[in-house]
Amino acid sequence: METRMIKTIGRVAGISLFVLLFYYSDAQTLPAFKQLRYDEDYFFLKNDSSSNWYKRTKFSAISDDKNTWLSIGGDIRYQYLWFNNDNWGGSPADKDGFILTRYLAHADFHAGKNFRTFVQLQSSLANGKVGPSSPVDENQLDLHQAFVDVVLPFQHSQTLTMRLGRQELLYGSQRLVAVRDGPNNRQSFDAARLLYTNRSWKADVFFSHSVQSRQMLFDDGFNKYTRFWGAYLVKNQVPFFSNIDVYYFGLEKKSAKFDDGAGRELRHSIGSRIWLGKKYWRYDIEGLYQFGDFAGKKIDAWTLSVNTGYKFSDTRLKPEIGIKTELISGDASSGDNKLQTFNPLFPRGGYFGLVSLIGPVNLFDVHPSFTLDLSRRLFFNMDCDIFSRYSRNDGLYGPNVAMIYSGKNSTKKSIGQQYSTHLEYVPNSFLYFRYECTWFKAGSFLKEVGPGKDIMFMATTVQLKF
Repeated sequence: METRMIKTIGRVAGISLFVLLFYYSDAQTLPAFKQLRYDEDYFFLKNDSSSNWYKRTKFSAISDDKNTWLSIGGDIRYQYLWFNNDNWGGSPADKDGFILTRYLAHADFHAGKNFRTFVQLQSSLANGKVGPSSPVDENQLDLHQAFVDVVLPFQHSQTLTMRLGRQELLYGSQRLVAVRDGPNNRQSFDAARLLYTNRSWKADVFFSHSVQSRQMLFDDGFNKYTRFWGAYLVKNQVPFFSNIDVYYFGLEKKSAKFDDGAGRELRHSIGSRIWLGKKYWRYDIEGLYQFGDFAGKKIDAWTLSVNTGYKFSDTRLKPEIGIKTELISGDASSGDNKLQTFNPLFPRGGYFGLVSLIGPVNLFDVHPSFTLDLSRRLFFNMDCDIFSRYSRNDGLYGPNVAMIYSGKNSTKKSIGQQYSTHLEYVPNSFLYFRYECTWFKAGSFLKEVGPGKDIMFMATTVQLKF
């Protein structure tokens, strides 16, 4: 462990030195990086007359008129994670912890205003982990994204784009479709999309197959067993509500498994979200209903989430008090002709924090939080999450919707309480530090169906974007 930590500290020092070169090159004047790196647009640098070397990596003219150009960038992340009683005592003990590393590199080529191609490689490695690593933790090297855009001529202030190829998808608050940034290996899809935008709303229609992640070199294949399609509409500047999302998602899996059986799943999801993010108040309210067919059973599932907070922005340290609560349906009765188990589709991997113990299935949780802005670049957060099963007749599921424990062996509802705190330091636009600590106190359900030991989790994250 000591050797690994020394190597990691050395790497962090090297990254920090690299960042200082960025910082003093005036590159910090550029816009903030986006979670979807393909959404970044550096065409405004066309007329930049400075000799800044970093800006030239973001906009490198290829044609004389500078309308054909190339942008490159990347992401490096190191994480040290340590568990005590991983999987509530059900996994082998690891006294030293392990290190996850992720490397992303992309090139973004534009030929005028109507054609663009984006390519990104990903390498995710797990070092020192006890037992075999999953493809979510380790994917040595693969083509993560590779797509082309054709922008069709349209009216002023409106765009219509056809996008085809391997790409990341992200919708709304990422409750259902996310890039899965928390885990080591991000998520992508082989997809065809049609995107329309104007000043106050945007629409996205797509058909895709999720990419099946594998651990070796360039072996992430086309996943013919999972189809995913849908439409997502966002309307901004709505009176009273401010912003409204309306969407439909369809999912077909050749083989799915829940506590009430296994078989083919065809699921339709219809939902809406209203949201606001202002100086003081923020809220995010989302409701969703699912129907379809699973192994001859009728799907009848739903979820409702309310996430709100108030920030005392004019007060020293700008404290924010937040509260989030979710109701997520579970199967009401085993062996009947209905399935009420909710499927979160492709959600954030760290849905309830980086510790990623529980997935948003068959759940009722209440999640208060408190944050402080200790300085302009240093932030403190503490929160508590109280979990219980929504239905006594359904099991406990993980972030990947895989069942952890069946619900058939216990009538207890209490899963437990998760207490977390983290400290974030963001010295500039490129570098991000985070330290967090989580204690999960096992509830009566976990104690009855498994070892039921309390979990202690600690993690340190260093991330560089460029």
